Amino acid sequence: MQQAADSVAEEIRELIRSNAGRIGIEASFIERTGSPVQVIARVADELRVDAVVVGASTQAGHRFIGSIATHLVRIARWPVTVVP
Repeated sequence: MQQAADSVAEEIRELIRSNAGRIGIEASFIERTGSPVQVIARVADELRVDAVVVGASTQAGHRFIGSIATHLVRIARWPVTVVP
């Protein structure tokens, strides 16, 4: 499982590396483990970001227990944009 995760992370890292300059933005890939909400909040605070952008969940269960995006909006210390 770790090899699969490492492979996906490297693929994303390479996509960012090859496309960020092409579209004229500065981007970096940060890989961390842990609770997604806590990790995103910690990294956002560490980097003193202006905003957080996350994708909306498509899982039905999140309507009842909440999604990562919902939790981030609730604890927001920065603007949170949720994209479909």
